[in-house]
Amino acid sequence: MLIKPTPSDINACCAYYIELCRTKGQSENTVQGKVVCLGYFQTWCVQNNITNLLDITVDVLESYQQSLSEHRKYNSDEHLSRGTCRFRLTVVKVFLRWMFNKEVIPDNGFEKFELPRLGRRLPKPVLSQNEVQQVLDQCTVYGLRGIRDRAIMEVYYAAGIRRAELGSLSLSDIDFGQQQLRINQGKGFKDRYVPVAKRALQWVYQYICDVRPKFATMESGDTLFLANNGKPFRPNQLSELVSKYIKLADVGKTGSCNQYRHAAATHMVDNGADIRHVQEFLGHADLSTTQVYVHVSMAKLQEVYRKTHPAAQLK
Repeated sequence: MLIKPTPSDINACCAYYIELCRTKGQSENTVQGKVVCLGYFQTWCVQNNITNLLDITVDVLESYQQSLSEHRKYNSDEHLSRGTCRFRLTVVKVFLRWMFNKEVIPDNGFEKFELPRLGRRLPKPVLSQNEVQQVLDQCTVYGLRGIRDRAIMEVYYAAGIRRAELGSLSLSDIDFGQQQLRINQGKGFKDRYVPVAKRALQWVYQYICDVRPKFATMESGDTLFLANNGKPFRPNQLSELVSKYIKLADVGKTGSCNQYRHAAATHMVDNGADIRHVQEFLGHADLSTTQVYVHVSMAKLQEVYRKTHPAAQLK
């Protein structure tokens, strides 16, 4: 049973909030992100002799924001990104809002605290269609593992799915007849179907027939893509796998799993896809999230530029 804490114990309030998040059905990844951010805030509060939620005012939050802007990463001595600062501040503000709604604190003056604006950040330069193929071609020298890795990257690009979504695919989620994948409980706990190209399915079929049985163990279950030890891939393993092949291709670009997702969306927009279809394809809840690919795609702008700008007519 959840026991409502008193505002005089910030640690207990944070623990209470985290349990509320789990009770509301938030994903464990989301919860763990909040645990980390609240941990940073609790440490800062201890360093500044703040022990009571009632002492957290707009001025206190602005002081915490200043400390975040001045903080440097231990491994690189770089400042935190604006996105990281905003995320940490958002977690604290939402935490205080829940404490007010649960009547742990009587005042919501903290709502006057304004979160920093992010502006619009474009994704890293995406792989061109030729570069995607160059990366895929790197798998040929790795034998059976290369077939598996090729199937993984073919699915990433053809279906544009997220890293967690690919890692959780099961054998029954592949519909070879309808040429589609079933995504179970994707971001926001939403199920959806996505189309997948015939070539990608051919690589998946070859992997299932020739490779997966050699990796499978009692712990494999019906997970589609198996790591070398026969277990499902950990998220970081998938990132390292894709990143390795992008580096091997020597295309002058970096990234990992999201490179294929960004490339898929950008190439669809380049070739005339309606932005709402791209939104559905990617599983975005908000169209504004998908709009970034309109800004990344230069194909239409370049065509108009060549036809209308006087400088483009000069030889």
